[in-house]
Amino acid sequence: MAEQKPQADVIRLMLPNQTEYLGVARLTVSGIANRMGFSYEEIEDIKLAVGEACTNAVMHAYKGKEEVGFIHIECQVFSDRLCIEVSDQGIGFASELIPEQLTPIFAGRDLEDLDEGGLGLYLIHTLMDEVVIRSEAGVAVSMTKYVRRDGVAGDDWTNSETEV
Repeated sequence: MAEQKPQADVIRLMLPNQTEYLGVARLTVSGIANRMGFSYEEIEDIKLAVGEACTNAVMHAYKGKEEVGFIHIECQVFSDRLCIEVSDQGIGFASELIPEQLTPIFAGRDLEDLDEGGLGLYLIHTLMDEVVIRSEAGVAVSMTKYVRRDGVAGDDWTNSETEV
């Protein structure tokens, strides 16, 4: 008997590959993450990671192509995690470039030689629990964030009764 995968609610969004629509992507994932019970800080991390993935698509995917493409966002809502895939059908990149792009400053380069930007993939890997990047026909960035239900917040600002 085949093992059944956990069922997920699926939300799909297709946006024009234009900067004016990046806020729609961030607001959508924010609403989904809020509904799932993520903390404020986790929601901000998810929004930033999705924003970076979408920005990469806007900046690089359709460069040099005549047609304006689309950014596809798929959110899979499980009971314990949110899986988000941001994909495009634009220009991919060589997979051997990925490891270099996962550090904040590329090794062996002077600060004066660095271009503006270049931290997107690093931020995505830092902010999300799991990240998979595929570059076949276009680029797909799959990101997973797990819901922490242990009752411990990351930045708990509350004071104990003895401190009050």
